[in-house]
Amino acid sequence: MIPGGQPNMQQLLQQAQKMQQDLAAAQAELAEAAVEGTAGGGLVKATVSGAGELRGLVIDPKAVDPEDTETLADLILAAVRDGNGKAQELQQQKLGPLAQGLGGGIPGLPF
Repeated sequence: MIPGGQPNMQQLLQQAQKMQQDLAAAQAELAEAAVEGTAGGGLVKATVSGAGELRGLVIDPKAVDPEDTETLADLILAAVRDGNGKAQELQQQKLGPLAQGLGGGIPGLPF
């Protein structure tokens, strides 16, 4: 602080730039990260990026019943939701501290 209570603008700009760099690095890390959601005791597995993008889906042949496609659809939805939930937890871990450093939430993020 400069005498008179005025904040040092250069210092504030440097802090903001560092936070921006940290946020960009965390977002890049999330895009590369992968989490797995499962359903049906592992019959359906969904791989989701840390940013929430569905990257892969594995369906055990035991889950496939031509007479009951509704159950398979439910298992797929459950696995994708599980993966997205884990991706959101990862986002909270990576971005939550940065959002707090910015004085609150970041628009568009769930915290």
